[in-house]
Amino acid sequence: MSVHVQIDRYIGHQSPAKSEELRDLHRRILKISPDAKLWFLDGRNDDGKVVSNPNIGYGSETLSYATGDTRAFYKIGLSANTSGISVYVMGLKDKRYLFETYGSRLGKAKISGYCIRFKSVKDVDLGVLEEVVADAMGPGSAGASLVMGSPDALNVLRSSQPPQQGDQRRTLFFIQRPKRFVRDL
Repeated sequence: MSVHVQIDRYIGHQSPAKSEELRDLHRRILKISPDAKLWFLDGRNDDGKVVSNPNIGYGSETLSYATGDTRAFYKIGLSANTSGISVYVMGLKDKRYLFETYGSRLGKAKISGYCIRFKSVKDVDLGVLEEVVADAMGPGSAGASLVMGSPDALNVLRSSQPPQQGDQRRTLFFIQRPKRFVRDL
């Protein structure tokens, strides 16, 4: 079964209200990063034991563990849960980053080290949530140039030179795009 079919089934098996909200968030994430790799995790480990809620993933990130092991995983995750919806932002080094950067603007949401939980999309500022997604998905996402505010921001990002005094495009990039989300190209 294809990932697209699994995602459609997962969204369709939710309550009508939650299904509508998940479908809207799914479309928004795909609009920000239309070429992102899609994932569907059914919440089971290799032994078939349920260890988490099923979730939809977007993008690809290499996670490194303290043991030295690495694993491919998604950058953004979306999951329904008993109390609402969770959005996961993977690969953050600073566990306070989401709360400190977006907490005051996001709305009524619980924010942990890498998770934003809310009861309904009506409770959060969807523009700020889209900003979180665009920042996490990184350069090349459709929302990245909106966040950076420059149509040729990708050329600025690819430059290996640090920002120079008076270079407003580079300065704008480094001010508006948090370093924690900048990845090597």
